[in-house]
Amino acid sequence: MTRPKLIGALGAILLGSTLAFTPASVRADGDDTALTNLIALVSQRLALAEPVARYKWAHHQPITDTPREQALLADVEKRATRAGVDPAFAHAFFQDQIDASKDVQNALFDTWRTTRPPEGAAPDLATSLRPQLDKLTQSLIAGLARVQTLRSQDDCPTRVARGIDNWKSLTRYDNTRNAALTRALGHVCESGGVGATG
Repeated sequence: MTRPKLIGALGAILLGSTLAFTPASVRADGDDTALTNLIALVSQRLALAEPVARYKWAHHQPITDTPREQALLADVEKRATRAGVDPAFAHAFFQDQIDASKDVQNALFDTWRTTRPPEGAAPDLATSLRPQLDKLTQSLIAGLARVQTLRSQDDCPTRVARGIDNWKSLTRYDNTRNAALTRALGHVCESGGVGATG
């Protein structure tokens, strides 16, 4: 994707189009608009890891909630099937979202233990944060449907890595979250992993 096209896609995303996708889908012609949208949504989901961690810290809750995670993955598989997305792909992708979010939350807990706890009241997990996460789940599944043709292409890992680099450059992405963002996109390609861009 050329820089002007990427900036145009980013502009649309920042104007609120991330939760309402256009009918356009990623194609073999190298148009990575759908991939950029997916990266934006993954970034939004990761941004919620901090308020979730703050809530869990304040209420002395563990970061890992295995029953809820398994329920989410089962629900994701059903939604994916209805959306025409391979449920195994959706399962692996959302497992990556869960693991990446927990990486961020664990890092925050470690920081708060060694420095000082977060200040101010955290948003409520049940009434504020989970509804946002559920809305993002819907949009992410739609996003997966739009990158399915990219998944099997030989250059998929390179395009994902380039998309991440472009996203970080254009949004001044928090460098402390780099590993989590890469992990969250680890199963976009059928071959797994994210390739090098240089």
